Amino acid sequence: MKLKLCLLISFLLFILKVGFAQNLEGTNNLTTPLSKSFLDRTEFKASYFGNIFWNNGLVFGAEYLLKEHVKTKNRKRGQRTNTHQFLLNGNLGFTTNFSSKTDTGVFTNYGLTWRRTNKKGKQFSIAFNPLGYYRSFLPETYKVNGDNVEKVFLPGRGYYAPSISVGIGKQRKGKKITGRYFNINLMLRTPYNAGTLPAFNFQYGYRFNLKKKK
Repeated sequence: MKLKLCLLISFLLFILKVGFAQNLEGTNNLTTPLSKSFLDRTEFKASYFGNIFWNNGLVFGAEYLLKEHVKTKNRKRGQRTNTHQFLLNGNLGFTTNFSSKTDTGVFTNYGLTWRRTNKKGKQFSIAFNPLGYYRSFLPETYKVNGDNVEKVFLPGRGYYAPSISVGIGKQRKGKKITGRYFNINLMLRTPYNAGTLPAFNFQYGYRFNLKKKK
């Protein structure tokens, strides 16, 4: 419980810091008005999710643009422009150990992403998903009930599973495939036995927009 609270407080402090920095720094700050349509402001994504050696899977999700802020700074070599975005995100994925099938699960999570994009399209992002659920599935399992041995239907259990991701990427303007990204993800499954089970995974994937580009 203390770990969950520390993660939430740290994330809120980070958001406040970024917000104040946007107002205090730079020579030209511009907040993009939210006049775009739903499809303009929504990107979908698909990625590999796993740690290569053990568990591997896929994640599908969506990101909805809440706020976009353009900040320009004057440098000796000219102006430097960065775009800061705050996005709602949701994900649905699965992961499995193909060799032993002892750790197969389906998960979903929801939260907020902050992403910075420079004028060359290079991106850096941090995502915090405090709303997460993981459902594990065990191999064929039986239980003993008196003198009877019964097969368990869908053996496994559910966990509260918040997560945080840090990643880099590249934007592709004017394309349906709007960008690619590589994230390092930490998911916490709790309660796991008497504590919490941390799991590190990699994500490599693409974002795309369903609206036809001109």
